[in-house]
Amino acid sequence: MGNDLNILILSCGTRNKIVQYFRKELGQLGKVLATDCSELAPALYEADQYFIVPRMDEEGYIEHILSICKDNNIKLIFSLIDPELSLLAERKQDFIKIGTTPIISDFNVVEMCFDKYRMYQFLIEHGYKTVRSYINKNEFYEDVQKGLIDYPVFVKPVRGSASINISKVTSQQEIEQLFSMYDNLMIQQFMSGSEFGADVYIDMLSKEPVAIFTKEKLKMRAGETDKSVSIKDAALFELVSRFSKELGAIGIIDIDLFKVDGDYYISEVNPRFGGGYPHAYESGVNVPQMIINNGLGKENDNVIGQYNKDIYMMKYSEVKIWGNIK
Repeated sequence: MGNDLNILILSCGTRNKIVQYFRKELGQLGKVLATDCSELAPALYEADQYFIVPRMDEEGYIEHILSICKDNNIKLIFSLIDPELSLLAERKQDFIKIGTTPIISDFNVVEMCFDKYRMYQFLIEHGYKTVRSYINKNEFYEDVQKGLIDYPVFVKPVRGSASINISKVTSQQEIEQLFSMYDNLMIQQFMSGSEFGADVYIDMLSKEPVAIFTKEKLKMRAGETDKSVSIKDAALFELVSRFSKELGAIGIIDIDLFKVDGDYYISEVNPRFGGGYPHAYESGVNVPQMIINNGLGKENDNVIGQYNKDIYMMKYSEVKIWGNIK
């Protein structure tokens, strides 16, 4: 049917819950389709229909996705992996031309989220407390001498995700070694406070933050929240709301923060569903329904903070059994 609200989830990987939530919320309104470059991506088999596609770095990849959208009357599209977000944002108009709306912030916002030093500069310029960062190691050494920062610190790629290639270092010698081995590194202050996360939805039509779910992270695994507890703090809601608007983000964003001596420090921003989003959904913060509403041309009501605190999330392993994949 021409008016079906079909949704395409790119690079679904192991994010089975996201696909399940969209199928549940969409119901009879349309179909949930999914892609991945591997037929062994378990979330594919949660979708109504799936496609095995080329790797996103292969030539003609976006043209391949555009043709899937055209052939299947896709109304909304989003990706679950970082490297694809800039690609989707950059080609946003090509999708809009064929009647498909990418649920993604604008290209410049997405790029800033992935450039940790540019994000640091944005936060400082806009008066937000953030994690002290350096791309010039000599400036860092000078600040150590002045007593402004001390070891241990983290050395990480300026662009990177899933906590890959992050080293906790305790000496100048280690920093010199890492900087001689790799390009585009930054040095970041080690924060000893509690770690928090915010799952945010900025309405695609009103451009206003309409949902914020905040949690304290109790345990991390491979860069993702493994165990967390929901919290409610009016000051944190206000901070996240103001920051989301100043950043100019739209759609889904996931914000990492620290709390030190009663103050929140914004650390990183991911312009996609965070790995811990199921905690928000299961606590009543229904972002898939909000995305569907926007797809139907409806603005969402503001439901910031409308969930219960002290709800715990504990991730665990599950298996998917499927026949005749190849």
